[in-house]
Amino acid sequence: MVQELVIAAVAGASAGALYLMAAAKIVKQYERGVVLRLGRLREGVRGPGFTMVLPGVERLRKVNMQIVTMPVPAQDGITRDNVTVRVDAVIYFKVVDAASAVIQVEDYRFAVSQMAQTSLRSIIGKSDLDDLLSNREKLNQGLELMIDSPAVGWGVQIDRVEIKDVSLPETMKRSMARQAEADRERRARVINADAELQASKKLAEAAKEMSSQPAALQLRLLQTVVAVAAEKNSTLVLPFPVELLRFLERAQQPAQQLATQPQQAVQPSQQPAQPQRPVQAQPRPRPQPRRPQPPPPSTTPAPSPASTPGVTPAATPAPSSRSKPLARH
Repeated sequence: MVQELVIAAVAGASAGALYLMAAAKIVKQYERGVVLRLGRLREGVRGPGFTMVLPGVERLRKVNMQIVTMPVPAQDGITRDNVTVRVDAVIYFKVVDAASAVIQVEDYRFAVSQMAQTSLRSIIGKSDLDDLLSNREKLNQGLELMIDSPAVGWGVQIDRVEIKDVSLPETMKRSMARQAEADRERRARVINADAELQASKKLAEAAKEMSSQPAALQLRLLQTVVAVAAEKNSTLVLPFPVELLRFLERAQQPAQQLATQPQQAVQPSQQPAQPQRPVQAQPRPRPQPRRPQPPPPSTTPAPSPASTPGVTPAATPAPSSRSKPLARH
């Protein structure tokens, strides 16, 4: 009899131990426990530590309250300016209401992931390519608001959403590279032109100072020779400025004027002779052949035609122009 009582006591103790083991639950510090009794939610959420539930009657659901980092898969989309891009992001969220995360949604992680993908596609379609590349902070705020609106009813709070990478087609990358290169070249040309302008102003000031002191030009020439000779080349290029020649020419002019002034005082001033025109030689006239001269008229007067009856007076021939020699010039 005693032996049976001992066996029953041991069996009861074992059953009690098994019951306690099944009823005892431990909730970690970063977790909260939601108890469902016969399928109904019990009020109050079990905090961290040791807790008891009725085995077979109550069931404890533990909810992680830590911040969850979830990558959003890359989404292909077309921007507002018709550029095909591939964008991926990362989302940070945490559960603030454990009961709502268990009751309101089946799997809050999967729900947040799908909502993030949908919102990311919507943001891509509403934005330009320049905004995706340079104005990401504004897009992150808009994406966070789009995801946080439905997540509030699930007991989930969205802490931050970041667009991680934007992939562009190869043709668009080449176009952007050419644009950046052209912009860099434009800026380089502007900087070079500005430098030339400043240098020209300084050179003009230096030339103005050297014009007042011509010896400074010779010193500058010697400095150039020293700078060229410092490289220790076998060939020495010596620039010879034209201004130095002009300076030497101006220095020689006063000496020549002093040498010519005494000569001008001794010799009388002579007016320059006017150039004479060359006399053209006239050609000699050709000799004309001599013609026999008519005999001299007789002293006896000839009867006039008017006095002779029946004789018509003949016309006196005009002297021929050939008898006179022509002078050829």
